[in-house]
Amino acid sequence: MKVELKTYSVITGTGSFVPPVIVDNSHFANNLFMNTDGSIIETPAQEIAERFEQITDIKERRLAEPHHNTSDLATFAAEEALADAGIDPEMLDYIIVAHNLGDINPENGYCDIVPTLASRVKYNLGIRNPKAIAYDTTFGCPGWTQAMIQADYYIRSGDAKSALVIGADVLSRAMDPHDRDAMIFSDGAAAVVLEARESETPVGMLKHSARSDALEYLEILKMGRSFNASNNRDALYLKMMGRRVYNYGLTYVPDLVKECLDKNDLTLTDIKKVLIHQANAKMDEAILKRLFKLYGMKDVDMSVMPMIIRTFGNSSAATVPTLCDLVFKGKLSGHVVESGDNVVMTSVGAGMNINAFVYRMP
Repeated sequence: MKVELKTYSVITGTGSFVPPVIVDNSHFANNLFMNTDGSIIETPAQEIAERFEQITDIKERRLAEPHHNTSDLATFAAEEALADAGIDPEMLDYIIVAHNLGDINPENGYCDIVPTLASRVKYNLGIRNPKAIAYDTTFGCPGWTQAMIQADYYIRSGDAKSALVIGADVLSRAMDPHDRDAMIFSDGAAAVVLEARESETPVGMLKHSARSDALEYLEILKMGRSFNASNNRDALYLKMMGRRVYNYGLTYVPDLVKECLDKNDLTLTDIKKVLIHQANAKMDEAILKRLFKLYGMKDVDMSVMPMIIRTFGNSSAATVPTLCDLVFKGKLSGHVVESGDNVVMTSVGAGMNINAFVYRMP
């Protein structure tokens, strides 16, 4: 009997770049925080920062150096992933960069997305091949996971044999210093190399699920003016309705992850690790608890969900691929994945958008 081989997308290399500049919560102790109407928050900034850590578990975050931009961080991560995969960059079929605001000028906050960050990364890597198609995708924090889904389609269809998929953001430059949410976001980049592999059994990227809820939730993450009317910067800042984002994630992410597992004929007990967007530790914990509840499981095993937000902050599109790099390389204590293990990667963010896919370790 002839064995039928199918094409799957397998991660052959990973890389990440965590900026060296460390900013802890004491940095915000002298900030003048304001409400959305411009009124001053009377609570001392130091107390606000302490309360922030209790809510989010973010103690410190990483910031890009002034002479580095998003495309630079993306390039550093890409170089590591390519070296790890041992692939000639000229052989790449696609270079996809997921981000939110492009390269942000550190002096005035202006966003630059022309040419695309993917084109800039291709240039930085010195790739001459015109058939290595470079483009960006913006899907909020779930941008990298969505880019992985796209790359998987290219490979499964036979259109491509390899793809470099990068998630990168330097959102610290888009934060209003008078907004308490300025403490959430950080900078970083991570990348993977996906390559085609023929297999008798499913391996690598399996089935996914995604959803977009623009009608009711369009403006809970958006760009807006500083809360301080005297701020004369023309560029806009990233604004977030934190409570609504929390409620949205808690309401829809668990159901979408279960939908994804159902598509793959898997249950939660089949999953070794859940790599979730590092948005807010308390929110992620609540999402995992609700996911366990969907399966009638009262005892929640938090060890299935690696967390890096305490020291890295929320680097948006870079958080899930950074987790992927660290876990796949065994760099996070207590988190190891082996051949045959199923890993769920999921994210939620501006749009509002959610996605998830199952990855089976080769």
